[in-house]
Amino acid sequence: VPTNVARLLMRSLAPRVLTSARRSLVDVSFARSSSRPSPNTAPPTSAALYTVNEGVARITLNQPENKNVLSIELVDAVGDFLAMAQADPSVRAILLTNEGNTFCAGADLRPKLNNTPTKQPRHSLVDILSDIIESPKPVIGQVAGHCTGGGVGLAAAVDLSIVSDDSLFGFTEVRLGVCPAVISVVCLPKLRRADANELLLTGERVPAHRVAEVGLVNYAVPRAELDAKVDEVIGKVLRGGPNALAATKQLLLKIPQMRRDEAFEWTAPLSLSLFKSAEANEGIAAFKERRDASWVPPSRRMGTGRA
Repeated sequence: VPTNVARLLMRSLAPRVLTSARRSLVDVSFARSSSRPSPNTAPPTSAALYTVNEGVARITLNQPENKNVLSIELVDAVGDFLAMAQADPSVRAILLTNEGNTFCAGADLRPKLNNTPTKQPRHSLVDILSDIIESPKPVIGQVAGHCTGGGVGLAAAVDLSIVSDDSLFGFTEVRLGVCPAVISVVCLPKLRRADANELLLTGERVPAHRVAEVGLVNYAVPRAELDAKVDEVIGKVLRGGPNALAATKQLLLKIPQMRRDEAFEWTAPLSLSLFKSAEANEGIAAFKERRDASWVPPSRRMGTGRA
């Protein structure tokens, strides 16, 4: 990334310090971790799986026997793999998906054995949601199963989400005597007040087409078409320049919270820097020469230069 572009982007990527207390009902921490491991220190785990293929890092929630609840092991694995994907220059996009018929059932409410030492988590739910939102690389969700509680937050936090239409979604926290506090930060900005009231206050599980209709996810498709739709969306995303995608994610995150004059003050020099960048030179040249830009993976090239 050109130095001036990087400076403009990184100005808004500094982690936010959150000081919420840990919830005693569950092991996994909800607050932002004060000390996190480096991207290259992920220990072996089967709680989630990680592969990289043609520029896409695939993170699979892999505790179907526990409905992929947000256990310490699962959250730590996802946090480690998100960091690895960010640090890998060959990764252009990140795909979050699941094994089993449940994408994620939220907090781990399984009874804890007496005298069992509590494992200290490396990552928290806030870390995971913030990493997804602040990621300069697009994060796509392939939601192949039911979502409740924190699982809805994961599905809502990703940039683009495609869900199987036989999945159910539910903000079920109120029926447990708690509230969807942390995930409300990522869910409420996507919802009308009336829809939010209905979904959060009733705790009802609703079909996937309903959550797509209210804007919590992007697409609800038949399960047999899920892989093809995800591949289609990833293919479209990978046609964008890496720096352009990172800058656009920052626009989506920052502009709605800025005053108009502040927004113009920030975006004008950002736009100028991007237009002067080597990536823009390549993109514009590819468009004029009716060819694919150099950043488009070979398997995704059309040879037409279509923007």
